[in-house]
Amino acid sequence: MGKLGISVYPERSTFEKDKAYLDLAHKYGFKRVFTSLLEIEGDKDQVLAGFKKVVDYANSLDMEVMVDINPGLFEQLGISYDDLSFFDEMGAYGVRLDLGFTGAEEAKMTRNPYGIKIEINMSQGTNYVDNIMSYSPNTNNLLGSHNFYPHRYSGLSYDHFVFCSKKFRKYNLNTMAFVNSHAATFGPWPTQDGLCTLEDHRDLEIATQVKHLILTGLIDDISVGNAYASEAELKAMAEAFFAEYPSLKVDPADDITVDERICLFDNLHSYRGDRSEYILRSTMTRVYYKDKPFPAHNTKDMEHGDVLIDNVGYGQYKGETQIALKAMKNDGRVNVVGRISDDELFLLDFLKPWSSFKLIENK
Repeated sequence: MGKLGISVYPERSTFEKDKAYLDLAHKYGFKRVFTSLLEIEGDKDQVLAGFKKVVDYANSLDMEVMVDINPGLFEQLGISYDDLSFFDEMGAYGVRLDLGFTGAEEAKMTRNPYGIKIEINMSQGTNYVDNIMSYSPNTNNLLGSHNFYPHRYSGLSYDHFVFCSKKFRKYNLNTMAFVNSHAATFGPWPTQDGLCTLEDHRDLEIATQVKHLILTGLIDDISVGNAYASEAELKAMAEAFFAEYPSLKVDPADDITVDERICLFDNLHSYRGDRSEYILRSTMTRVYYKDKPFPAHNTKDMEHGDVLIDNVGYGQYKGETQIALKAMKNDGRVNVVGRISDDELFLLDFLKPWSSFKLIENK
């Protein structure tokens, strides 16, 4: 099972606010904590003491703190890649390398005596991870995580995200990506238009972002990049992440009947394996509710994303639940009972034949 995470930035907030946020995330089963130590401005000892205070509190909640760092800071702090005692004393679970070394150093770092995890950048699209693997790292201590992107339109394209992620998947390394909170107001830098990995996620509800990453099958852990996500967002993330089955939001038709509502929202649906390019079929509702009438109504032509139930005119198919994958003419035997929410319509492409899913009413 993967892990959910949040991000805190001690230099840009107060310990009291970070503590309250950690408590809230812990309440909903969040495990990871990302923080950034890319540069130290001002009194070094004071800055590091502030970081350690937050790390210590996160550790008291049995959370795992990943410290983002770049090679330049090693020199500023007077530490070396072959001696990670500084991070052990800080209480860090791991070190994320914002910029890497040559590959040999990263491999050596994974064999540190403290068990500190080394997390490397997944978003570059180079052979970086292959190079590290050629130096025989301890893969139990080697993780990957994508970047987040504060500048609108600078986030990863989906194709590049897949290309990069597969490089790590082939070595069975743990992977992580960031999602964007709409309630959060800051990150590690002054300017931010949200902090997500995928540009397509920037304006989506946070639960939809989580569902998408899970359905790709490429990401283990998911963290909120900006701070502070609202309690409602953290709860929605947890519900989506820990759900037994993926769900799609549905806007029901105004005239949906009680029986049709039961078909949609009170059943676990299964994508029939002998797939059609026109409809996604969930056939068992026609068995469960074969004695229900399902009279004809709202038999308009069908559009991609419409949720359908065959009516009494379709004989033995009466009561079957379907989702339109293409526009189709309606001869009067199919009731259009709802529509997949516009912001989750793209998730249809990620459902696989024989997979199970739920439909939930869009509130």
